[in-house]
Amino acid sequence: MDIPGREVPNIYQCINVMINKVVNDAREAIVGITDGMTLMLGGFGLCGIPENCINEIVRQGISGLTCISNNAGVDDFGIGMMLQKRQVKKMIASYVGENAEFERQLLSGELEVELIPQGTLATRCLAAGYGMPAIFTPAGVGTEVAEGKEIRSFRGKDYVMEMAFEADFALVKAWKGDTAGNLIYRRTARNFNPVMAMAGRITIAEVEELVNAGELDPDHIHTPGIYVHRIFQGQGYEKRIEQRTVRKREGINLTKAVDYAG
Repeated sequence: MDIPGREVPNIYQCINVMINKVVNDAREAIVGITDGMTLMLGGFGLCGIPENCINEIVRQGISGLTCISNNAGVDDFGIGMMLQKRQVKKMIASYVGENAEFERQLLSGELEVELIPQGTLATRCLAAGYGMPAIFTPAGVGTEVAEGKEIRSFRGKDYVMEMAFEADFALVKAWKGDTAGNLIYRRTARNFNPVMAMAGRITIAEVEELVNAGELDPDHIHTPGIYVHRIFQGQGYEKRIEQRTVRKREGINLTKAVDYAG
């Protein structure tokens, strides 16, 4: 109802405020990452890893880090470069092969390692993203993985309680992103990136192609921009193949081919 002499506010009116998430490069993106922090790093093997951010962390010599990732890269690439520089204090992963320096540091006691099942790794990331303090999983019950952890029985089956991860920063790599932080991953490079993007207190995304907000098809977006705090277009991606496997093709017998064709 209109009141004479008084302006009635429109409760449906809203103000469109766009937070600027775009930074110029990896150097600007990792501002705030300091010694002793906990980092999540997306990727599976060498596929979909945040190459630019890792290279910048190595360049700056940030150390004493706890790294949460599916694996630890190889000796001269990915997290493996951080291990070479003794920048990692603790590694939380589900697979640690392909890395001789990692093995050496583990066996010598220089590196603290927590090995957890791959599904548990992903679910602990999801729990952090959903704001859940912990999850229960049957994976690891009755093994060393469950030692010292709470066990509960649900419907006659035992489950071990796993705490949600707490990470200061999550570093992820996407194929395309927009200035609002929305991300699209490409094929296998999707892997752990979406669940880690949800889980960091601050999430940094590096992308191969950065476009203006509104240019990505909403139905194709994997990570909504609400989870992303900083985004930049990366450069010089190597996209190394960890293990190249090529199917052997048998030679074509032209005589048989001609006979078959008549």
